[in-house]
Amino acid sequence: MRFGWRLRRRLPHVRLFSTVTQGYTDSRWPGWEVVVGLEVHAQIKSRSKLFSNSLTSNPNEPPNTSVSPYDAAFPGTLPKLNPTCVDLTLRTAIALGSQVQRRSAFDRKHYFYADLPAGYQITQHYAPIATGGQLDLETRRTIRIKQIQIEQDTGKSAFDARRRASMIDLNRAGTGLMEIVSEPDMRSPEEAGVYLRTLQAILRSVGSSDGNMEQGSLRCDVNVSVNRVGEPPGTRCEIKNLNSVKFMQVAITCEIFRQIELLEKGEFVQQETRGFDEAAARTFSLRSKEDAPDYRYMPDPNLSPLLLDQSYVDRIRFTMPELPAKTRARLMSKGLTARDADVLMSVDAGREVGFDGQVGEGAVTYFDTVATGRDPKVVVNWITHDLLGQLTARNLTFKQNPVSTQQLADLIDLVQKGLITGTSAKTLLRRMLDQRTNALPSKLAEEMSLLALPADGDTGSSELEQWCREAMDVLPSETAAAKKGNTGVVNKLVGRVMRISRGRVNALKVKEVLESMLRD
Repeated sequence: MRFGWRLRRRLPHVRLFSTVTQGYTDSRWPGWEVVVGLEVHAQIKSRSKLFSNSLTSNPNEPPNTSVSPYDAAFPGTLPKLNPTCVDLTLRTAIALGSQVQRRSAFDRKHYFYADLPAGYQITQHYAPIATGGQLDLETRRTIRIKQIQIEQDTGKSAFDARRRASMIDLNRAGTGLMEIVSEPDMRSPEEAGVYLRTLQAILRSVGSSDGNMEQGSLRCDVNVSVNRVGEPPGTRCEIKNLNSVKFMQVAITCEIFRQIELLEKGEFVQQETRGFDEAAARTFSLRSKEDAPDYRYMPDPNLSPLLLDQSYVDRIRFTMPELPAKTRARLMSKGLTARDADVLMSVDAGREVGFDGQVGEGAVTYFDTVATGRDPKVVVNWITHDLLGQLTARNLTFKQNPVSTQQLADLIDLVQKGLITGTSAKTLLRRMLDQRTNALPSKLAEEMSLLALPADGDTGSSELEQWCREAMDVLPSETAAAKKGNTGVVNKLVGRVMRISRGRVNALKVKEVLESMLRD
């Protein structure tokens, strides 16, 4: 209870650090420094697995339905490297400014779990595909990248409490992963969270991974150590398989307090691998920390070294899509607020990036197309407020958006030219979403009699006056109150006129005509 109270009490406190000495202090743990490094495992966005022709499974597939003999480690089966996984890993390396290695090699990492049928995992421990690089955070901090390596995923085990048995699902076995290892440059749980979100955005922008932590396609291991200010870093502990930014930050915080509590008692922190109990908000020991000799690394005899031509690397480099930092700066240069840019880019996570570097129609591409020749602020308001709001109300993702860029552009033009009102435009938007029509809004507005009445002229004025009289007849008490000077009820009359006219008239013009008629 005492430990949990300390955690809740200290979490809201603000972190401070000195940019001159690079010494970090935090009001949650005064007198102590924290060192954090991340190993991020990102599932490569390939249709096939890393060394077999099996299709990459999705979380909804029945267990053990996407498994080849090689994935299940049948004797006599041999690996064949999927070149798409290499392409997408190179995109990640280039995006992070890493040095692509012209020669890399695969190793076998031996350990024995039920969900690892071969008894070893193929990875690139000693000769990774890329080394170095960095990730610049919006907090003006730079986190160095140690290396990027390709490896295969394991299966998945789940405990069946009713049968009291562990069930093994090999659908995920053999799926291609990128392991992105950072240097221990992070100094707080929050900074680790910013790093992970920034990395997630880059992976999505280049199309190398969908980065969905809730579906398990992005997981991370965290290395945490603490030391007194001015002393060398302490013994690090690794927390395995964290699949949520929030839980990762809580796990780091819990581990920091645990290590500090041990050191303050005069005890030692043992180097070990730990898990995280989300319900209890605590880390727990899994096993003593393994070193490289414990895994008995050896070169994989069935896979030759991976040799990359410079022309091949250059081709990947020249077809790279725009990176998030550049996209955000470009959007804000058009007059968008930081919030609007962030909304578009967060929705843009669902876009598809082809192997030729061409970007599918995500929210940013959609915005760029509609905003050509139009006010960007008006366009982003229609996308973020109206279109996304209506899609959310219908439980649709942006990828399922049936409104084409041409349709939305036509709709905005109608409003801007005064040919329809904003109310009528929203009615047309709902119609296009519900009936999924390819017709342009200009044609639909004519069919539905939603074209705005002319602001001047005998026809528009006479029809508007008729609607105003109808509203006054329907609401006699409000009309009487308005004639006695109660201006607050005029808006109710305006609303009635807008309903009668189906939003075809300007609300300000309606109010003007009503006030004139009430004075007579």
